[in-house]
Amino acid sequence: MGTDFVEDWTIVSTLGEGAFGEVKLLVNKTTSDAVAMKMIDLEKHPKASENVQKEICIHRMLNDPSIIRYYGQRKEGHKEYIFLEYAAGGELFDRIEPDVGMPELIAQKYMRQLMSGVEYLHKKGVCHRDLKPENLLLDANDNLKITDFGMATIFRVRGKERPLETRCGTLPYVAPEVLKRPYRAQPVDIWSCGIILVAMLTGELPWDKPALDCPEYHKFREEQFPSFSPWNKIGNMALSLIYSILKAEPEKRATLDQIHKNRWMCHTFTSNDEKTNCPGSPKRKCYGAGFIDDVDGKICQSQPESLRVSNINDVATAVTHNTNDIISFSQPTHLDDLLLSTQLHFTQSPVNQNHYQKLVKRMTRFFVNTNWETTVQQLCDYFDKQSFKWSINSGMVTITTMDCRNMQLVFKAHVLDMDGHILVDFRLSKGCGLEFKRRFVKIKQHFQNIIVKGAIDTLWLVPTK
Repeated sequence: MGTDFVEDWTIVSTLGEGAFGEVKLLVNKTTSDAVAMKMIDLEKHPKASENVQKEICIHRMLNDPSIIRYYGQRKEGHKEYIFLEYAAGGELFDRIEPDVGMPELIAQKYMRQLMSGVEYLHKKGVCHRDLKPENLLLDANDNLKITDFGMATIFRVRGKERPLETRCGTLPYVAPEVLKRPYRAQPVDIWSCGIILVAMLTGELPWDKPALDCPEYHKFREEQFPSFSPWNKIGNMALSLIYSILKAEPEKRATLDQIHKNRWMCHTFTSNDEKTNCPGSPKRKCYGAGFIDDVDGKICQSQPESLRVSNINDVATAVTHNTNDIISFSQPTHLDDLLLSTQLHFTQSPVNQNHYQKLVKRMTRFFVNTNWETTVQQLCDYFDKQSFKWSINSGMVTITTMDCRNMQLVFKAHVLDMDGHILVDFRLSKGCGLEFKRRFVKIKQHFQNIIVKGAIDTLWLVPTK
């Protein structure tokens, strides 16, 4: 099934890669429990040591339903391991339809949970500093969890607050004062939450960066924005909340208490609600299921979705001293590769929940009626026409391009032959989640003639016996 890490625990997938290391998925062979493991090679990345220790220190302080759970850490030789809760529901950005967003009912739920998590962090004296949909995960019950504390810092100790100096974050989400420095901690996280709400409601980011040399931000500051996208997609009630959050002066920005009491946050939405007074808003669908300056980089990217999580033993204490076989390039690096290497079949209902792990339904995959070779060739032809750079290795096509902000965007297409059923599965590797989704939508539209309509995209993994 994968590479043995310790007794009964197997590495079955690489979940993400970052500047300093990787995130692996560990699964217990007996119980099917799952845990995410950050693995950092300090010999290759000696500058990461301080960041890792800071992240571990912060994780140890936190215990809240809105924060990804920390299980422990282990150091073996020059490798550092951090064990975290595995979020089965994937990343929040995967629930945001590009240029459309999500229903207000769902956005309000996530916003409430996000603000609850941020409030908890700030009470603990922790500032996240890189809040964005890619760093917000969903558990098996569709509850939001904040993750990726690689840029977080402690801003208050024994009641004394310190100003922050490090210019860090992701440009479209950072507060304007971060670009100037110094800045207060709490308002910058609140600002990022406002941008996240815009993204959830509209499927767009309002600007490239919050600086007056950015035309979109300048229009916003001059209050010339109401008739422009994305603002004309937002109802008056939500727009009032967003405007109170996105105040350029931190001292005028809405506080957590004011946000909790806001009319939009307290309103009772129903699934039939449509926003009023926003003629530019497109019809929405309901789905069931970087910038770093003065910082050496992020330890890892946040996790994509996959196996359902149940209670897990303390893996951190079970690590042995034999780590020679942890990384194996012959092993599957993504869960769909793992699916291919085990017994895979399609079903509309689980046979036995004790022995099956459900893969989360996602928007960025489809089945096609062409064979493997034809599918790969058509994909590569399309990427050539789009002037995308691409490379292929073992059925995985890695695509590199630039997004609308002239930032690098890297995503991967896995073409998997499953007993005659060809699955094309796209996953973000680096860059903006919304830009990735826009690319996927265009790719899917281009291949409409070979996509199998109504195909089941929820697969079941049968562990090897």
